[in-house]
Formats: sequence, structure tokens, C-alpha cells
Amino acid sequence: MRDRTGFVVRARRKARSRRRVYPAVAVQVERVDFITIPTRDADRSRAWYRDVLGLPTDRNNPGELTAGQVTLSFWNPTTDGIEFQPSIAGFALRVPDVTAAKAELEAKGVRFVGSGDTGVCHMAVCLDPDGNAVILHRRYAPTRAAREPSRRSYQLIGVETNRKR
Repeated sequence: MRDRTGFVVRARRKARSRRRVYPAVAVQVERVDFITIPTRDADRSRAWYRDVLGLPTDRNNPGELTAGQVTLSFWNPTTDGIEFQPSIAGFALRVPDVTAAKAELEAKGVRFVGSGDTGVCHMAVCLDPDGNAVILHRRYAPTRAAREPSRRSYQLIGVETNRKR
């Protein structure tokens, strides 16, 4: 028996039955504990995140900072023989008001490379001294709204685009 695309239905069912599903028994992720930020100078980077963004020093390790429940650690890849490359994907920090936070950081000389409104959240992307992206973020609508068709406009890395979702 063949389906409308011409494939043999029985063979396709048989292939599906061979797939094994392994339940996660030992791997039960509870939360993100830390992220590592690549840097050329850990002291300078740590000072920027502490003094400019206002993140507190981790009480268990003065070489790390905290952002909510997540620890930020700083790593110089060149000490391990790896070429330094900034993280352009970055990570998001939830703030009460993206516009106000952006204005405050711009007054401190922080460079922003883009901002956006996805239809469910506001974002602004800045760069740390090593060129790593740090995203200021605030969700204002439930996730379901993101799946509803609408026109959204956003500007990231200085390029304005319109897209239909």
C-alpha cells in the first residue's frame, strides 16, 4: 500500500517502530547554574559586569558574579591555547524596563548594537568590553501571542526589517 507521495506505508511504519525512546532518568535538569563569558582580561570584564551592570559578586567565589540564580564565570581562552572569539549570541538579563535600562547604560558609555520588539518582549543588545553580546530583556505578553499571525517590526544590529509571522 502506498500513501499519496508514493511511499510504501508499511515500510514507513516499520521504520518508526525501530526508533528507541530513552527516558531521561539521571538527567533531570533543574536550572542553569552558570554561564562562562569569554574574555581577554577577566579582571576588566568582571569589573564591567559588576560596576556598569550592577551585578553582585558571588558570595562563595569572589572571581564570579551572580545574575539572579545564575553565576557568571569569566574565562580567557588564550590561556588554554584557544583563540579568543566574543560570544555574539550573548545571554539575556531580565530588567523591569528595557528602555530605561538602555538609557542608563548609554549614559555610562555602553555601546548598543540593536533593539527589538518581537511581539512578546522588548530587547536591547549591548556589547561588553570584549564584544560579547548582553541582551536586556523584558517579556510583556504571554508566549501564545508569539504564535498568532501578525506583522512585527524590529531592529537588530542597526538593520530595520519587517516580517510576517
